[in-house]
Amino acid sequence: MKFIVKKEILMDCLNNTARAISTKNLIPILTGIKFELTKNGLYLYASDTDISIRTFISKEKLTDIKEEGSIVIVGKYIVEIVRKMPNTDITMEVIDGYKLIISTDNTEFNLNGINPNEFPNLDLDETREPIIINNNVFKEIINQTVFATSQNESRPLLTGINFIIDNNKLEVLATDSYRLARKLVFIDKEIDNKVNIVIPGKNLIELSKMLDDKGFIEMHLFSNKVLFKYDNMVFLTRLLSGTYPTTSNIIPKDFNIELECNFNDLFNMIDRASLLTSDREKNTIKLSLDKNELMISSNSPEIGRVEEKVEVVSDKKIDISFSSKFMLDAIKSFNKEKIIICMNTESSPIVIKSSEDDSLIQLVLPIKTC
Repeated sequence: MKFIVKKEILMDCLNNTARAISTKNLIPILTGIKFELTKNGLYLYASDTDISIRTFISKEKLTDIKEEGSIVIVGKYIVEIVRKMPNTDITMEVIDGYKLIISTDNTEFNLNGINPNEFPNLDLDETREPIIINNNVFKEIINQTVFATSQNESRPLLTGINFIIDNNKLEVLATDSYRLARKLVFIDKEIDNKVNIVIPGKNLIELSKMLDDKGFIEMHLFSNKVLFKYDNMVFLTRLLSGTYPTTSNIIPKDFNIELECNFNDLFNMIDRASLLTSDREKNTIKLSLDKNELMISSNSPEIGRVEEKVEVVSDKKIDISFSSKFMLDAIKSFNKEKIIICMNTESSPIVIKSSEDDSLIQLVLPIKTC
């Protein structure tokens, strides 16, 4: 194998491919990136069995192809070496079986490689009729839901994001059982069979980092995996097995109290009040509504007390406590000038929505205080 490529072109593909390498992997071959040079161009592969990534540099983007071939190189070394090479053409050549020479005019590295035949065969076949989603819409879906997934591996299903596709409606859900995020999106085609899958949240975070703001991403669905394709990149992730909890009966449809609040005012009030919370896990603060006065407060015997007040339009009263962290995450997901806080009683869920965006609903459960 021997080829010449510009550093920035190779670096872009290496950065994306390396996202599938796990530092905890005990299987040596899975710590590597497979280089496969063909007459059509250069393929890069990586897998940690949870996700697999393939990127491609077409022959038109390679400076020169001298000899086809393949090799596997330990990922952390090849990425750092290329990153620190001069900004010029880089020559890569396999010699003496499994040794890779990486060189420019004045720099040369000699790396030991691994037999590419040991690299697992990755099933990256595509379906005939993928679901196509705008990149910006897909990234927004992830950003507005993934923070509500659970970090507790004892309930693996809740570490994932639930995708439900019915006809042309895509419903995306995430919950850790204390909060819930729901996003509704309409896609351009109708699906004959209803789809209900759960994709690991951490995998979707990695995928969203690889997407720019242009174009569309293809979603190819299988029984135990989902393949995403965008530009020169293919991203394969396993699915989580099991039935995601039913959430349709959790979100109230009618509310006794609906408060329209300025995004920045409410966010900053809650953020400041959270500074004096003593329980750093719950970050419990209190919302008190007395007709047209809304007060956010927190009280810690060890630290002190804070109160913030703002005028609102209401004739209702309620006292309710919640996690400031969960509420801040929920509010931040809207990025709108106005949001609506919906409540019924001190023990019923708090729902956050926006009159500007009815596709997104956030729910936070209240915290009982003594």
